[in-house]
Amino acid sequence: MKRVAFVFPGQGSQDTGMGKDVYENFEIAKKLFDKADQWLDKPLKQLMFEGPKEELTNTENAQPALLLNSAVIDAILKQYGVEPVMTAGHSLGEYSALVSAGAFTLEEALPLVRLRGRLMEQAYPAGRGAMAAVLGGDIENIHRILDEVNESTDQVVDAANYNCPGQVVISGTKQGIEDAASRLKESGIKRVLPLNVSGPFHSRLMQPAAEKFSSPLNEADLSDADIPVYANVTAAPVTNKQTISDLLIKQLSSPVRFQETVENILDQGVDAIVEVGNGKVLTGLVKKINRRTKTFSIQDTESIHTFIEWYKEES
Repeated sequence: MKRVAFVFPGQGSQDTGMGKDVYENFEIAKKLFDKADQWLDKPLKQLMFEGPKEELTNTENAQPALLLNSAVIDAILKQYGVEPVMTAGHSLGEYSALVSAGAFTLEEALPLVRLRGRLMEQAYPAGRGAMAAVLGGDIENIHRILDEVNESTDQVVDAANYNCPGQVVISGTKQGIEDAASRLKESGIKRVLPLNVSGPFHSRLMQPAAEKFSSPLNEADLSDADIPVYANVTAAPVTNKQTISDLLIKQLSSPVRFQETVENILDQGVDAIVEVGNGKVLTGLVKKINRRTKTFSIQDTESIHTFIEWYKEES
């Protein structure tokens, strides 16, 4: 049997219409989408299928929507007999990875990520935080400049995502990001692109959200994972429920080590890395980390059948 790792996208991958195709073509998808509306006491599937996009993009809506969409596709794949040997997710996607690995039920995880989204929105005043993608440049040089901004001003700027070679996302106060961008460009880095996000995620400024989220997360019905889940904070596999819980709290204000995670997964010997959920962002990053990696991006009926056909071929 082929060895595959599932990876799950995070916030920013949402789009109106996501999930509609599988809802119309798979009975288990219809069942889970309908149940999710009951669990959340909200017409989430209507928002996902029809928008408006601005409302879907709100963090407290985008997070459960992305989790639901990924979990539904994961459930469809498992009906076809596909079982990943390990999982990982990008930021919010870590919750999808944990549902896939049996650590959370979807019913438990959906309200939890909605609360997570709400607390992240509330952690820092709207419009005063920012994030930017730094494209190209040496990691040590980026860290040096971030340290300069933090030490010489009253602003905050942290590394938030290590996505792939040549792509680091920074997060912090709006002025801190602007100062860092200016200094990074002076150092020879040509592209620092502002991101369309609502807050300074994965920075120290998310600490208030982490503190408020700690109690609800500890009260959640969390189990040991059935297979290794690679944690954002450490890029290392974890199955123990207490360790998972501790890392999910740290995750809110710590960088996402996606490049290192993918490298560690590939070290374990997998036949493919499969992006389960909306969009193809992670597939693109995986190819930049190791272009020889076999990848699939699964978000609709056609891509499900293409993948299943490959999965069931004789090696």
